[in-house]
Amino acid sequence: MKNRKSTGDYLAFITVKYGVAPDTFFYALLSAAETGRAKCRSLLIERRGKTADKIFFLIKEDSKVVAQLPVSKEFLMEQGNPLMKHMDSRLINRYESSEAELASYLIGDLRSGMTHVKLEAQVLEVTEPNYVGTRYGNRISLAKALIADKTGKIKLCLWGEQIASVSAGDQIQIENARVTKFRGEKQLSLGRKGTLQLIEVTKAEPPALVSEKPECQIIN
Repeated sequence: MKNRKSTGDYLAFITVKYGVAPDTFFYALLSAAETGRAKCRSLLIERRGKTADKIFFLIKEDSKVVAQLPVSKEFLMEQGNPLMKHMDSRLINRYESSEAELASYLIGDLRSGMTHVKLEAQVLEVTEPNYVGTRYGNRISLAKALIADKTGKIKLCLWGEQIASVSAGDQIQIENARVTKFRGEKQLSLGRKGTLQLIEVTKAEPPALVSEKPECQIIN
């Protein structure tokens, strides 16, 4: 018998496929469960029914049905965001492997949990390095670069030799980065497979930012 995907795996997969932050998507599920409908970026989530222990959701993108599934009330009432435990599922890993060669992102498109991120940005500043301990008992230098494009800013974690490779004003390209969250703030991390390449050394003015639009909207 084939293994069935868990509800958590499938919901986490939807966040990755449609570029929605797991926290934003889970909040939208809770909102739809309470009010009946919630709009979350390109997705519309509707509550279609409920039983004593489950709530049935319909998830659509425009007129296309993305998913129709029951979610247990126990899952929705878990502390924190239960989707985060499913962000490294086989379903997501297979999808990300097939999508690894997609075009570059803009910073404004980045959502927590995204992987294989490729983008170009300008370095605005680089912090002084600190030494942090690893889980293997080693100590390694860590600095954070604030990078920006026309859609926003984000911090990029730099480890060891990466720190000396960039300076304020440089134009860089990064590949295979991962979007994580630290103390409630999104940041980029290159990890072992990520790469950083210097495109141009320049002291140009930082790119002008466009105003952000709200990601999630409750529909009464």
